[in-house]
Amino acid sequence: MADAFPDAEIIAVGSELLTPARLDTNSLFITEKLNALGVELVKKSVVGDDRKRLAEAVAASVRSARLVILSGGLGPTEDDVTREAVATALGLGIHVDAELIDWLEKRFARMGRKMAEINKRQANVIDGAVILPNPNGTAPGLWIEHDGAIVMLLPGPPRELKPMFERECLPRIEAALPKQFIRTLFYRVAGMGESDLDALIAPVYTAYANPVTTILAAAGDIQIHLRARCSTAEQAEALLAEVGPRIEALLGDRIYSRDGAPLEAVVGRLLKDSGATVSVAESCTGGLLGETITRVAGSSAYFAGGLLTYSDAMKTALLGVDAAMLEAETAVSAAAAEAMAAGARERTGSAWALSVTGVAGPDGGTEATPVGTVFIGLAGPEGVAQRRFRFPGGDRARVRGFAVQTALDMLRRALIRAEAPTSWAVR
Repeated sequence: MADAFPDAEIIAVGSELLTPARLDTNSLFITEKLNALGVELVKKSVVGDDRKRLAEAVAASVRSARLVILSGGLGPTEDDVTREAVATALGLGIHVDAELIDWLEKRFARMGRKMAEINKRQANVIDGAVILPNPNGTAPGLWIEHDGAIVMLLPGPPRELKPMFERECLPRIEAALPKQFIRTLFYRVAGMGESDLDALIAPVYTAYANPVTTILAAAGDIQIHLRARCSTAEQAEALLAEVGPRIEALLGDRIYSRDGAPLEAVVGRLLKDSGATVSVAESCTGGLLGETITRVAGSSAYFAGGLLTYSDAMKTALLGVDAAMLEAETAVSAAAAEAMAAGARERTGSAWALSVTGVAGPDGGTEATPVGTVFIGLAGPEGVAQRRFRFPGGDRARVRGFAVQTALDMLRRALIRAEAPTSWAVR
């Protein structure tokens, strides 16, 4: 069972991490390394340079996790309070290590500097701790085993933390903990809302405590993570082999990626494999569709180009869209989407062409075409088709994001012939 294995918590220390100016990247690195050992991170927190609050956070973490890893707050200044806070939380004393003072003095001497008196604070060691050497800085780390918990104190700078964690901590963690393995299945899904997807697959994944299922939703893109943790790799893989196919059977071709690749990369591979090209004609997405396609290195092999036709006049001039039709149907219509796609295909000579026209908001909607209404057209060897969508309104960027992902998924489905373009129904 997953809960039979020890978990980890990370506490990033530093008031600067509570501002927009500094990001905590250390925890991502630590998490990756822990997962490779089969250790699951269950909590991550950021605490400012406040001794009392940090001590409270450490005390809470050692009650709930076997491994507690702190980064930062080991410098020489008064706001570096990690050692004192951890000692308070664990009810341990602090002593000055004479060998560390000697090491610090020699390190400063090698740099041609005299060590300031304040740097002696970095020789303070929590009673019972193992000192973790730091060849890349002046802040030694500490390893503490106390009442069944393991607490690690690591310096904040990544160039110091990373080699210390890999060299000093990982071997100790591996030796201290029971063998465990994490295996993961990863799906990316298009063409569904998060609530619809969950309603479909929840009866499967909720029946299992292991593997753990996580659903992450973005505009037009849903990620499903299945993580199995067991004492052997074979057990973890067997669990995924039991659950994964059941989820795949329910989602079918809505799954566009099993290796983490984004939709634009998947579509790019399909185009490249088939020797086909694509062009785009954009209105409300303002070039975002073309930009997304060309994020993929090598996209010049299959992307013919794009036409940004925001006004009716440009739709007529660049794409040949009939002006009378635009006046009668408006630019936000099925007819306009079809004409834009057909015009882009004709003018670029591409095998496929996508078009997007709609009301991204936050203003401009009508009763007939409220904010979030988007028509997407697709022209290809078998003709021209369109679909009408109503994406969540009120957030312009979100509407545009949904439109781009949905357009790419329409092309993907056409390329794999999951649906014939002429059979697409309005929904």
